[in-house]
Amino acid sequence: MEFFNNAKSVRLKSHLDKYLVADEDEQTVRQSRNGASRKARWAVELVDGNPHVIRLKGCHGRYLTASDEAFLLGMTGKKVLQTIPDIKKDASIEWEPIKEGYRVKLRTKGGKFLRANGATPPWRNSVTHDLPHRTATQDWVLWDVDVVDVSVLDDEYLPSNASSFNSSMQDQDHSFPSSPCTPSVSSEGRAMSAESERVWEPSIVSQKRWPSIGTDQRSSRNSGRQDGMEFFNKAKAVRLQSHLGKYLLADDDEKTVRQSRNGASHRARWTVEFVEGKSNRIRLKSCHGLYLTAANEPFLLGMTGKKVFQTHPETKTDIAIEWEPVKEGLNVKLMTSEGKFLRANGGSPPWRNSVTHDVPHRTATQSWVLWGVEIVDITVSDLDSNSGWSSPASSFSSLADDYSGSPDTGSPMVQYCNSGNDSIKEVLFFFLFFFPLRNILVKLSLIHLAI
Repeated sequence: MEFFNNAKSVRLKSHLDKYLVADEDEQTVRQSRNGASRKARWAVELVDGNPHVIRLKGCHGRYLTASDEAFLLGMTGKKVLQTIPDIKKDASIEWEPIKEGYRVKLRTKGGKFLRANGATPPWRNSVTHDLPHRTATQDWVLWDVDVVDVSVLDDEYLPSNASSFNSSMQDQDHSFPSSPCTPSVSSEGRAMSAESERVWEPSIVSQKRWPSIGTDQRSSRNSGRQDGMEFFNKAKAVRLQSHLGKYLLADDDEKTVRQSRNGASHRARWTVEFVEGKSNRIRLKSCHGLYLTAANEPFLLGMTGKKVFQTHPETKTDIAIEWEPVKEGLNVKLMTSEGKFLRANGGSPPWRNSVTHDVPHRTATQSWVLWGVEIVDITVSDLDSNSGWSSPASSFSSLADDYSGSPDTGSPMVQYCNSGNDSIKEVLFFFLFFFPLRNILVKLSLIHLAI
């Protein structure tokens, strides 16, 4: 169940690298390599009173069903169809996920498994439920689970609401996207009647996994996601390190954003700006004074990933330069206003060292949107303004920038203007007098030992 507990919509990929799809005839279920199709998306519904099973609803509002009809006369495999059951508690639409390594098996109430068939027609691309009696067919019942971000789907990709369970959704407050580019916004309450089951409708953004956007007044704690702002609240400048150990870098052409192992470069430094009125958003400004921007231009024609640039927008209210940090363990994901994530690509050119914004559909690319945050300059809060610092906006690095090594002794020399600052005076006294005094004491000790 760990594959589905926080999932709202999934794609299931067979051992043949084909996806489970709901055909247009609203009855047939088969395999297809077109994983981008809306027919490959299945909404996840948890069953009330039975936490071990799920229902899967296709784009036509019909449920994945283990029928009793034989696929071929004389064969053990039985058909898997899309249906709308007469009653809500029909066991034929319930599937029990069983973990098998990094994949999952879906078991029916009768103990059989959802199976992706291969070989020649009529078996090719067919889907049945059966028991894998032979060793060669053990993998045929294993499925990869890709969690789909439905918050950014166009209206044409949203599943039909023609479900027999629509009556149980009457109590929920739905908010549908107003345009293909506008993500749907989840209801804050998501109230359901006591007797209704826990249903996650695909047209609503899941508060469990994918953060809703457009609700700036609502805190991230209320939306159910982990707040990633803790990485940036005290930061004045940061470096972002990808899963490849490379840093996000602003190129000298003042447009390109790429990855580089040279984290010491000033181009790897990004100034953090907070968005007024949006406590969970930041802007990242490069060394060229340009902002990290999620563009609408595809990185490659026909691919889902879109380019990330350095730009100077006409207004600072441009949402293309706003990023929402989402905490993921010790790392952070940077989400755009459209629900996509800043992604560090690998592989061969032109993907190598490139940076795009996209949704990681495959399990293998989930870590591509994770970034390590290294703070290179921090801002002192207002609480520290009375402790001797010149202003609340001052930073620790500004003090370090004033140090210069003495050519004679190697002791730090400091230039400062705020002569009334007792705290800094004490620090200067320590550096200016302790190190020379230590050298004198060491020399005296050596002379004493020699005598």
